[in-house]
Formats: sequence, C-alpha cells, structure tokens
Amino acid sequence: MKNRLLFIVCVMSLLTLTVSCKNRKQYSSSLINNPITASGNDDMSVLPTMTFESTTHDFGDLITGESIRYSFKFTNEGKSDLIISSAKAGCGCTVPNFPKHPIKPGESGFIDVTFDSKGIIGFQNKSIQVQANTQPNVTTLYIKANVKRGQ
Repeated sequence: MKNRLLFIVCVMSLLTLTVSCKNRKQYSSSLINNPITASGNDDMSVLPTMTFESTTHDFGDLITGESIRYSFKFTNEGKSDLIISSAKAGCGCTVPNFPKHPIKPGESGFIDVTFDSKGIIGFQNKSIQVQANTQPNVTTLYIKANVKRGQ
C-alpha cells in the first residue's frame, strides 16, 4: 500500500512539474556550451559577440548593511541572437539578474548585480560568471567595494 501511494505521489509531482514548466520557453544548453552546429558549420564569424562597456565596477566605500545595485551594459555585436543561459555569483551576497530572452544583433541589454554588504567588513572583490552562446562561452564580471563599519 505504501509503495502504491508513493508511486501515485511521484506521478502527480511529475505531472505538476511538466504542466507548470510548459509555458516557459527553454533554450537548449547545447547552444550555450557548444555554439558549433550539428551540420559541422564552425564559422565563428556568425556567432553572437557580447561586448561590455566595462567588466568591472567599483562601488567605493560603503557602510556595512547597505545594499546597492549596478547594471553592466552589453551589446550583441555579433551576427546572430545572443542567448544568456546563466549568471552566477561567487557568494550569496551578490545576486545577478540577466535577460531571459534572446538579444538580437545590434541590441543592448543589462546584467543587473545587487550587492548586499550586511555582515561584511573590509575590501570586497566579487565575481559574476556569465554563460552565453558566445566563444568563449563564459565572461567574468567584477564588482569591488570597501565595506566599513557604521558609526
């Protein structure tokens, strides 16, 4: 009886996940990890190119507990749609947000990064790994801050 109940719960969970994800557009990770097509086309000139105005931002001096945000502007200077699959920070105090839709050639977008200095003191140098269908497929962004105690 327990096995039957467990089986029913598993099937219902799987159905719920399938239905809830149905309306969300998914992009193939193969586009992100290997931009060369299955046809063997390895012409790198047709790939998207993510060019940032700057890959480093220095917030300067902050008081511990402040939460601040910076937007890294980029442009797709390539010849095909740019798809960002992920943006991951090295720690929980830094949270990146990125466009979930394809960026057309010539269009710009932003990687928004929020840094929360709660419980942190001293010089901070945080990195954000942005993975996309570019070559190379990972770009690293950096934020810096000198977090001081409040008075």
